Amino acid sequence: MTEDRKALVRQSWEWIEPNAQAAGELFYSVLFEMAPSVRPMFKTAISEQANKLMQAIGFVVKGMDRWDTVVPVLQDLGRRHVQYGVMPEHYDIVGEALLRTLEKGLGERFTPPVREAWTNAYQLVAGVMKEAAYPTS
Repeated sequence: MTEDRKALVRQSWEWIEPNAQAAGELFYSVLFEMAPSVRPMFKTAISEQANKLMQAIGFVVKGMDRWDTVVPVLQDLGRRHVQYGVMPEHYDIVGEALLRTLEKGLGERFTPPVREAWTNAYQLVAGVMKEAAYPTS
């Protein structure tokens, strides 16, 4: 990921972070609207799930320059998500829900370069998680 894209992700995260709980809850609202079939996978309160999601995103954003410390956490997260019933195709839906949430939350600040930066970041994260969850060997 380029330094410019990292900077865009960090900057836009700074705008989201003060309202992280609301953004997390919006994400799940968007996700369940896009894919109602995934709703039963979530056993905890959505407010708690939203908090966990936003903490995870914050961890990744803050760790983009220390990828070696982020990767093992993402690998573990990917393996755990298999136990929750997550399938490889769910990652695309989650990625789109994330982008829609960011678009709603950032408004005019969600420019095409910001979209590209978050798309790139999510693809990296999802790639690590899927490789750990569904090894091809």
